Amino acid sequence: MLTPWRLFLCQMALNIFYHIAKASLCLGGQDIFATVRENSPTGEFISNLSINGDPGGSSIRLCLTGENSDWFYLEGRTIRLNTSFSKTLDREVLGSVLIAALTCYEDGIIRSRYRIMVEILNENDNMPYFLVDTIQPRYISELQTVNSMVFTVKARDGDGDTITYIIDKSTADASYFRIDLPNSGMVILDKPLDYESKTQLHVVIYAVEMTTKEKYSTTATVTVNVLDGDDQYPQFQPCAPVYEDGDHNICTNPVYSVNITETDEEAVLYFSPGAIHAEDGDKDILTPLFYTILSGDDNGRFTIDGKTGEISLRQRVENRLLTPSFRLRIMAAQVNDPKKYSVATALVHVVSENQFPPIFNKTVYKGFLIESSSPATLVTTYGNQVLVVQAIDRDFRDGINPKIRYTMQPLSGSSKLYHITQDGIVIAKTDRLRAFDRHILEVIATDEESGEAAHASVDIEVLQRGLPVPRSPFGEERLFADMNAGMAGGIAAFVLIVAVTTLFICLWLVKRRRERRDPEDRGSVPLGKHPNVEASSPSPRQDL
Repeated sequence: MLTPWRLFLCQMALNIFYHIAKASLCLGGQDIFATVRENSPTGEFISNLSINGDPGGSSIRLCLTGENSDWFYLEGRTIRLNTSFSKTLDREVLGSVLIAALTCYEDGIIRSRYRIMVEILNENDNMPYFLVDTIQPRYISELQTVNSMVFTVKARDGDGDTITYIIDKSTADASYFRIDLPNSGMVILDKPLDYESKTQLHVVIYAVEMTTKEKYSTTATVTVNVLDGDDQYPQFQPCAPVYEDGDHNICTNPVYSVNITETDEEAVLYFSPGAIHAEDGDKDILTPLFYTILSGDDNGRFTIDGKTGEISLRQRVENRLLTPSFRLRIMAAQVNDPKKYSVATALVHVVSENQFPPIFNKTVYKGFLIESSSPATLVTTYGNQVLVVQAIDRDFRDGINPKIRYTMQPLSGSSKLYHITQDGIVIAKTDRLRAFDRHILEVIATDEESGEAAHASVDIEVLQRGLPVPRSPFGEERLFADMNAGMAGGIAAFVLIVAVTTLFICLWLVKRRRERRDPEDRGSVPLGKHPNVEASSPSPRQDL
């Protein structure tokens, strides 16, 4: 028989057992550790729950909490990924781990709590990119030593992949640079720079993923501006090019020349092909220069301005036969470095005083060519004589100045079709000319000693094959010089017929007019009377 005390104890045991049985519905679970790949779609499986109770029943309630809980949702006993079109799982943004908590409620009381830790597995979904400040234009002196590091580029990859750097060797300027350590991005100068030949270089660099199968890459073009260094010597101007390679020219110093007379004294000399002038070969520096006469000044007869290079004649030449010329050696050196210098020659010729300029005996010369396939033909003038365009200089007894140089400039479309010799004979490239062509050329005769010049024109006509050259500026030939023989004969016959017909008509009209007049009309005309006025008898006053 149960005593009240025993009944109470049994009731207490039953109650405790009942509550333990109910509490076991939230038990049986454990902390969740799972993985998921970034960019996975919504609904991606994360993990299953292992609690005793049925989440679908009314006795327990499950709730996701924590910092990243909104990235998950429950589907029965399964935890799934919660993403959307605008909410993608990006490891580079969220980090490598998502942390949340699963709380189990029973009758509104928290019975258990489990941790959820989901590692986001990386995918190669990012392209490498260069850091902007590492690919900015660079400024490097042309004196930079070969095999030295000139700049460093740096690229990043959002997925943390290892990057290697490669120079595109197919580009024009790639030969100037190299990368010895592919993972460092350090660019090395591989050959000397030269400001005078190239002032700007472009190097294309690839940044490539080294540890991925996709090998994603990106490129950058780095502009290298070459700075001028003081490595060039002065050059006298104008320099005569002996080698040209793009912007890089190698030239020799000119030989300056000038003519003076025995009467010249205390005068500034003006040389040809220009004033004595030199420039620093480093065009972007242009270091100041100073000038000196190394030799040939003839005991101070010639002096030079150290800053401008202007040469002056201080003493006149007594006898040009004894000293017909002088050779001066001029040096131009840098002010800050006299070891950088250049030397040029200046020739001074002593000539007789010039009184008369050269002149042509005609202002316009007439020339003719006959159409031909010959590559070259002498231009002739009237009478089929060779055309000679020659200037006269009255400073010479025979009028012939051996120092006169002839040049020709086209005034119409005849470039490179004609050439004039130093004897004044004009040569034409006949195979490039056609009948009825006409060209007007300008001939310039220049006295190389005095610099004086004379000008004349040459009017050249190309005649049709078979036509003779006119004998003189006047004559019947010139009427038909620009047409063929058949056309000229036809026009002449037509003009003759028209003239004869006109004459016949005029004679016929005169004859008809005379036949219409009567005798009375013909008698009144000599008396100066009108035919319709009758003659009256003379009055007595008139008889008196």
